[in-house]
Amino acid sequence: MAKVNVRNHWQIWKDVVFALFVREIRTGFSDKLGLSWAIVNPIAFIFILSFLRGRLDGGETHGMPTFVFMAHGMLMIQLFLTMFNSLVRVVKKAAPLYAFRQVQPISPVLAASMFQVVLEVFIVLGVCILMFLLSIELRMDNFLLFASNFASLVVFTFAIGLLFGLATCFVPEILKLQQILTRPLFFISGVFFSMKDVPQEYWWLFDWNPILHTIELNRYAAYSSYGSEGVDYNYLLLVTLFTLCISFLFYRSSWKAGISR
Repeated sequence: MAKVNVRNHWQIWKDVVFALFVREIRTGFSDKLGLSWAIVNPIAFIFILSFLRGRLDGGETHGMPTFVFMAHGMLMIQLFLTMFNSLVRVVKKAAPLYAFRQVQPISPVLAASMFQVVLEVFIVLGVCILMFLLSIELRMDNFLLFASNFASLVVFTFAIGLLFGLATCFVPEILKLQQILTRPLFFISGVFFSMKDVPQEYWWLFDWNPILHTIELNRYAAYSSYGSEGVDYNYLLLVTLFTLCISFLFYRSSWKAGISR
């Protein structure tokens, strides 16, 4: 007699997420350039901006190489923008899959998040290789802080992406609002500047932004001499947890109504 394997809800959900993750990878390889362009393009962009900034200020910014200063900013803002834009659209893109009762909107969002994190890891490795070839010191004074900041930004982006992605099921025009909200982030998140460059009386214009805290704390994790003026890891963690709770509450109360519209 054939043996029937009975799977619990956790095993089923895990298999669904993995299948959707594989689907994301296959989608990434669907064009001629495949995933290589998704990795090479941001690395080239980071190199060009960092090189130009380095030529302007003599190659050093606040005690660290300008390339490193810019790379930390570019990597984090690129992670947020790319991942957020992907998650906002994946909820509706996966709509045909909701015909299977095992697939809920959080599953494609989680799979897309995992895919973006894997891409970002390869991008970080590419930047490290580029730094080695350029004879720039590969330094990380506090790797645990760097990893914590990276994880906090990933969770924050996941929460925001899930929230906006589900909201687009009710109000599709939110996609236009999302573009308006994200464009200024490139210029107000500390990618091109440090909080040291801003007078203390104007810090309140920027220190509400958790992405800025991530970028500045990552620079501090790489070079402890850089300092952490104007930013706070506890604030980053608190905002991340608060956003995640709000996102889960909204998801739990409205995901069925959202996919039925």
